[in-house]
Amino acid sequence: MTPTIPRYLVPFHPKNIPHHFVDVLVIGGGIAGMRATMAIDPQLSTLVVTKDKLQESNSAYAQGGIAGVLAPEDKIANHVADTLSAGGDLCDPAIVEMVIREAPAHIRELIEWGTVFDREQGELLLGREGGHSHNRIAHALGDATGREIMRAMIERARQELGAQIWQNTFTIDLLTHEGECRGALVWHKNHGRTFVWAKQTILCTGGAGQIFRETTNPLIATGDGHAIAYRAGAELLDMEFMQFHPTVLYIAGSSRSLITEAIRGEGALLVDASGKRFMPEFDERAELAPRDIVSQAINDRMRKTRHPCVYLDLSPLEAGQAKKRFPGIARRCAEFGIDIAQDRIPVRPGAHYMIGGVKVNEVGYSTLPRLWAAGEVTSSGLHGANRLGSNSLLEGLVYGAHAGKAASAAALIEPDTFRALPLENRSRPPQTEPLDLQDIRNSLKSLMWRAAGVQREGQQLREASASIDAWCHYVLPRQFTDPAGWELQNMLTVARVMITAALSREESRGVHLRSDFPEQDDRHWQRHLVAVREDAEQV
Repeated sequence: MTPTIPRYLVPFHPKNIPHHFVDVLVIGGGIAGMRATMAIDPQLSTLVVTKDKLQESNSAYAQGGIAGVLAPEDKIANHVADTLSAGGDLCDPAIVEMVIREAPAHIRELIEWGTVFDREQGELLLGREGGHSHNRIAHALGDATGREIMRAMIERARQELGAQIWQNTFTIDLLTHEGECRGALVWHKNHGRTFVWAKQTILCTGGAGQIFRETTNPLIATGDGHAIAYRAGAELLDMEFMQFHPTVLYIAGSSRSLITEAIRGEGALLVDASGKRFMPEFDERAELAPRDIVSQAINDRMRKTRHPCVYLDLSPLEAGQAKKRFPGIARRCAEFGIDIAQDRIPVRPGAHYMIGGVKVNEVGYSTLPRLWAAGEVTSSGLHGANRLGSNSLLEGLVYGAHAGKAASAAALIEPDTFRALPLENRSRPPQTEPLDLQDIRNSLKSLMWRAAGVQREGQQLREASASIDAWCHYVLPRQFTDPAGWELQNMLTVARVMITAALSREESRGVHLRSDFPEQDDRHWQRHLVAVREDAEQV
């Protein structure tokens, strides 16, 4: 039996909750949210709501860099071709062309705003990653590009823009009335719940990697934006496509840390437990093949060697080059006694980037009126079935700018008739049986890693679907009072949509590898799968 998905997670009545009114509400403070905020007309009132501190986002954890045609020997057509090639024939060519063509201007804009990219003799130092035909990755602080970009953007947002910023504020649900998004219900531990009514809302909540046991994502990446959009009736697209990064530091008992693809771009090799290099057997591009191919090759090698990881061998790099180019990774590895100048780094794949998400058009408009979206929470058509490395920060910039500008224009022409709407969600009878939320969360993450990880198979997916449905039956109806419960409900909701899509797509394409359907089937599956809520309770 299909579980019922409640429209709203918590009870509320407009007479019992404070109200806040703004022209534009931006949910999420990563690169997409900050760029959207910068594009909003200053005469409008704007509120940015972030789940954690403003500095805590997937964007801030991005290591490798941001891609763009910045070298004279490179061409827009090259970057477009590389993106289309990586995307498994599911990219939207018009969207790819638009984003790639706008990339150089956006990167130069970041520099104008104070982002300090790495340079050599005054020129931008451009790296190369898997799937790229040219050096076109601008990076900062060696391997901390996201952190540097976000530093500069947050500084500008605070100093030059008039936007309000509510940090450590959890967005429980989008508010809808007569089929339109009218803002959001948010929660802060010191202030409780607040209705935020907005003329236009921009969703920039990032990814969902925490649904998997092995992930590079921070703890906040629980798919909240995907879930609240789904409950509100927006269409989600391509939810079977989760990109697994091939090289995640594997130390038993430690959190998983990303080992940037740029290391392979500098010459590092992948070897198995016996020291044998194996990537040339899988692809002529070897270590510089796209991420889906490298992840699948590593997974295959781990299975054949019955070893829990493979290793990055940095010996081909010049002496001292590794520590100088990748200081953050060097420090992280040193915590576990690994000297990257001479020791191999143990790595294995981990969930990294959610390709699927809210369906948006070229300006970030969703299928739910008054709701816009940008960044990892979306499916824009740029990535297809597999994202090309370092195109994610780029997408956040371009789509953040488009969505911010378009939402701003829509808000400007709407009159200031601010009012609360008659929305109510009634309380349910309280459940007396306590739940161990962390146990369910851990079980879900392990199940998703086994059944919907790098390699998938129909029977495993069906069994996983049944387990998730069972959890949904007794977790989703509950009305929790804090983020631990809401996050679990969001994770279950998104996992269920992902599993359903992965089971439906009976082929292998991009990051979606079905061992029972190992071939790409363009005749039947060169199309996008749409997920839209149909069984939710109406309130």
